[in-house]
Amino acid sequence: MIKTTLLAALVAVGVVGLTGCDVKKTQEGNVTIPKYEVEKKAEGDVTLPKYEVTGPDVKVGTKDATITVPKVETEKKTIEVPTIDVKTAKEKEAEKAKSGG
Repeated sequence: MIKTTLLAALVAVGVVGLTGCDVKKTQEGNVTIPKYEVEKKAEGDVTLPKYEVTGPDVKVGTKDATITVPKVETEKKTIEVPTIDVKTAKEKEAEKAKSGG
């Protein structure tokens, strides 16, 4: 259970870290697309095969059944869990401006 909690916390840190980014374009991009010429050599004819498909009849329903299931009991326990403190790029810049840095 602790491993699951830790994994969930790490995933949350990654998601929060990505949403807190400030993105600035530093360079324009350029793509040159090559041009192609295609010449038809012969005429073609395509005839696709035809199929007649008859599917099965499927009936879905329910019925009562007696089965054995486990009995689960829970208890409350206080444990230490990870916390996350994220400063976005804008917050970091504002903090830097206040401190005169």
